[in-house]
Amino acid sequence: MKTKSSLVITGLLLAAASFGAPLMETTAIHSQPDTTSAAIGYLKAGTDPVAAPNASAPAGWMAVELPGPHEVYVNNNDFNKSLDIRAGAAIRMKPKADAPLLATMQEGDKTEITGLRSGWTQIKYFKTIIGYIHVGGTVPAPAAALVTAASAPPPPVNAAPPVVAAPATAIPRSLQGMLVETKRLLLVGPRPDYDYQLNGTNGKRIAFLDVSKVAATQKIEPYIDHLVTVSGVITQTDDWKNLVVVVQTLEDH
Repeated sequence: MKTKSSLVITGLLLAAASFGAPLMETTAIHSQPDTTSAAIGYLKAGTDPVAAPNASAPAGWMAVELPGPHEVYVNNNDFNKSLDIRAGAAIRMKPKADAPLLATMQEGDKTEITGLRSGWTQIKYFKTIIGYIHVGGTVPAPAAALVTAASAPPPPVNAAPPVVAAPATAIPRSLQGMLVETKRLLLVGPRPDYDYQLNGTNGKRIAFLDVSKVAATQKIEPYIDHLVTVSGVITQTDDWKNLVVVVQTLEDH
């Protein structure tokens, strides 16, 4: 005869198995176990969802992991003079104050700056995020499912961008991309102060390159149109519209 406890265990195992069934359609991953919370990702139809270990969810929901890196945005006012993100800063999915909130910055979180977007800095955020899918029935996946995240206050609208300088003690950082000549890309208009820039895989500029420190000992021409890794102090132009890497080392791939 089955005891009451064995019946409960059997029921839990059956429930867990049903959660692992392939999804019938693309399903939104929500920031909270609530269909009105922001959609922070999607699982494609046919995906076998796997429950996140050590994370609980209410009935009808499953907690799942979203491993990094995540392409997200941080307001420029949330950076200190060393271009580190302050703890507690809102990490948003789009470069605007009312965009869905993916996470808040914690001490020790790993990030990498990848670009600028008019008052916002684009970063790679490497932390694994816990999200929730509705397993009692799939929910719509269109972009309309994105709902403003109100758990963090937006930065002041009229706040001026921080004055960020690269102090002598700034920590060098590494970036990877395609090294190209800036002058080739600008057929009209004023030339920037930098002859070279680093582009991402999408062809968009990550940062201008100040190669004055390496040009004296290392020729730059062999690296043009090559995938490279540059290491150096990251700063920005005076108008905070472009990143600049003061290159200390340059390596080809």
